[in-house]
Amino acid sequence: MKRQLFKFLVKLNKLILPSYYQKDPMKLTTFQKAILAFRYWALTNSLA
Repeated sequence: MKRQLFKFLVKLNKLILPSYYQKDPMKLTTFQKAILAFRYWALTNSLA
């Protein structure tokens, strides 16, 4: 159940949130870093 929730969250992230994978993390704003961290957290929980 938990894994399915995170898989849905990852799909929703792909549709709604922007992707920052090609940008330098040191040059991102605090808000962009938070989005990047949230996407990473959701992805790692969906794979576990």
